[in-house]
Amino acid sequence: MPPQYNVGIIGYGMSAKVFHLPLISVVPELKLYAIVQRSPKPGDDAEKDYPQVKIYRSGEEMIRDEAVDVVLVLTTPGTHYDLTKLALESGKHVVVEKPFTPTSKEAHELIAIAKKHQRLLTVYQNRRWDVDFLTLSEMIKTDTLGRIVEFETHFDRYRPNVGTGWKTKPSPGGGVVYDLGSHLIDQIVFLFGMPSKITGFIGSQREHNPEGFEDSCTVMLHYDGMVATMKASVISLESAQLRYWIRGQKGSYKKYYLDGQEDELKAGRKPGDPGFGVEPKERCGMLTTMKGETPSTNTYPTVEPLTYGAFYSQFAKALNGQGDVPVNPEGPAEVIRLIELALQSSTHGRTVSV
Repeated sequence: MPPQYNVGIIGYGMSAKVFHLPLISVVPELKLYAIVQRSPKPGDDAEKDYPQVKIYRSGEEMIRDEAVDVVLVLTTPGTHYDLTKLALESGKHVVVEKPFTPTSKEAHELIAIAKKHQRLLTVYQNRRWDVDFLTLSEMIKTDTLGRIVEFETHFDRYRPNVGTGWKTKPSPGGGVVYDLGSHLIDQIVFLFGMPSKITGFIGSQREHNPEGFEDSCTVMLHYDGMVATMKASVISLESAQLRYWIRGQKGSYKKYYLDGQEDELKAGRKPGDPGFGVEPKERCGMLTTMKGETPSTNTYPTVEPLTYGAFYSQFAKALNGQGDVPVNPEGPAEVIRLIELALQSSTHGRTVSV
């Protein structure tokens, strides 16, 4: 039987409940040991939900527990640096929720601390395991689209009214370019590397936004012969939201709908359940290529899902010395640098060099 590692989770919000706890539960090498929940409420009480685990009221207190091997930092972005630093310096391996940190300086400092203390550090960029992204990655590897000249990735919604919670208020590492941009820019950099220039348009599309929360963005990453554009909008009234539109010399690929794993996790399903992560055929993307002298459009089948569970399966292997962490933190650190440059570009109204 493989060794088990005690996992301590800091934060008991949606991230923990939907994305992390269900995934940890299906990896035998990882044992849920402790949860930090500062302020339990009726109907939202980790101690009642998980009576078998230790409950702490502060991350600092849990990190001092010598039985904890792995710390998951699932708190607001402005707290990521201090908690991750403390955990690494206390000899813990760490998984940090995206966005990694509010600044690239902080991100690179944490990477250096992890190396100094010989601890594993990774960032939860789970959308690298979206089934449509895996499909698109395979298309690029097999040169199905040929030389790509335009790449668009979208995370658009129709939410004209400001919601509640910390994600709707200005804060360090807050705003849509950190929240959703950290996913979309990460996907672009993962596929194509770092751009040479970047142009950002970041602001609010909502008519009523008294706190000035930056709820929407368009960021253009300039490459040699290609522009990659990420868009996140809250005023996008569509029956089916565009997800990808990629134009290449040999073909064009258009895909609607988000990956369905988040909705499945919210419904209580998890990796290993029959059909988890499998995309319905009616949601597959469309590939247009030339047949003779005429464009021909056909459904392009989605690949078999690896699922978000692959993140923690790979992390468990890394703990046992069998390969690398699922996400090298250097990549997300560079994503934060690009977000900083996009904000700078948007503020000054000009394209900036990377």
